[in-house]
Amino acid sequence: MAMNDDEFEAIVGRIQQEVFAETRNVFGDIGFERWRKTRYNGRMADADSFARIRGTCGDTMEIYLKFKDGVVEKASYVTDGCGSSALCGSFTAELAIGRNPDELCRITGTEVLQMIGTFPKEEEHCATLATETLHEALHEYMLMN
Repeated sequence: MAMNDDEFEAIVGRIQQEVFAETRNVFGDIGFERWRKTRYNGRMADADSFARIRGTCGDTMEIYLKFKDGVVEKASYVTDGCGSSALCGSFTAELAIGRNPDELCRITGTEVLQMIGTFPKEEEHCATLATETLHEALHEYMLMN
């Protein structure tokens, strides 16, 4: 017996609600909202600096920085990794905006995780990958300026 459109939509709706509930449970409210509406994602064509690092987990993170008057005016990330990597890249880019090089050096994976709030222990290395990539992008910027 074939399923009609209403039955199909109902099944899809239930699956989506299950995925949303699980994701909210794993990442908390702040992480869930960012997972739903990603920010700072994408390559930046006019970046002053960028870095790419492949983590031990196999995920690759890219961080792009655009400076104005000695502070980060824009930042973005790209990752081929999981949702945890994407969240950490997004929050790392957000933390970078408005900061000068000395302040960028002090951004840590712990700070990223605190900003997200709830995060799986086994995925915390994603925050380290994101901040190491940020520091490498800063290093590249400092070499050119």
